[in-house]
Parts: sequence; structure tokens; C-alpha cells
Amino acid sequence: MHLATPPRRDPCRTHAGLTLIELIVAIAVLAIVTTVGLPNYQRFSARNEVAAEVLRLKTALAKARSVAITRRTQVTLCPTSTLSECDVAGGWGNTLAIFVGNGSTGDAELLRTFGDSSVDSLSYRNDNLPVRYGALGRAGGHFGTFRICGKFEEGARVIVNIMGRVRVEPERPTC
Repeated sequence: MHLATPPRRDPCRTHAGLTLIELIVAIAVLAIVTTVGLPNYQRFSARNEVAAEVLRLKTALAKARSVAITRRTQVTLCPTSTLSECDVAGGWGNTLAIFVGNGSTGDAELLRTFGDSSVDSLSYRNDNLPVRYGALGRAGGHFGTFRICGKFEEGARVIVNIMGRVRVEPERPTC
């Protein structure tokens, strides 16, 4: 009995690559996935920027209120460019700082900073007042609403009430 040997392949005739049809199909699939996925990714990214900003504000507000209650003194949360005093007129998109005292030169012990904002627009009130907590954790006359406006019509409002408590409303404010 004689067993047949399998046919040998000619090493010069092996194929290592894609055919033109396979390449066109791969490019078409990539184009479809990109066309559908990119806008969704951009909206996802915009929502995450707004959520990160809400978290940054809530953290800063909670820390400022906690320090005011713990130390039984006035504490101010405001934007700053110099890290030595409040600069509310410079805009709330700057670095946020927590100061013991009223945040002015000579009466400002810097406790903590929170980095710059990454959203398109962040505003608080219209009268250039900082957020200021008294010894009991109340915001007194310094309460109001932060308006956060991101890309692709994403946004939120962070509201500080007169008692100093914070709540979030997820709908986009008028910017």
C-alpha cells in the first residue's frame, strides 16, 4: 500500500496581503463607523466636561462650607489669578480658591485651590460677589446660581441656597 503525499506549494506563489475588494470593504466599514461614532463621542465628551465642572464646583463649595463650620469663621470661595486675593471680575473660569476671611489683600489665608474650568462658559450671579460662608455654614447674602455652559448645548446649573446647601439642575441654562 502506497500513501499519496500531499501536493507541495510553490513558495513563489504564496499570497501575503489583502485583495482590492477586502481593502475597499475595510475602508467602507471604517468610514461608516467613524461617521456614526464621532458625533456621539463629541456629545459624550461635552457631557463629561460639564459633569466634571459640576463635580469641581460641588467639591469646592462643600469644602468651603465645611471649613467655615469647623473653624467657626468666615470662608470665601472665589476665582483668583494671583492666589493671594479674589478676582471675581476676572471670571469664574479661572482657578477657584478657598480663603479664610473675605478674600481681599491682607485678609486672605489661602486654604486650597481648584484648577481652571474646562467648559466654554461659567458664570455666577451678575454682581461680582464671591461665595461666602459664615461660621454656621450659611451663605448669607452671597448665595446664587452657577451657570455652566458646555459644547453641543450641554450645561447645568449649580444652585447655592441661603442656607449654604448646594443642588444641581441638569438642564442647560441660558448662556
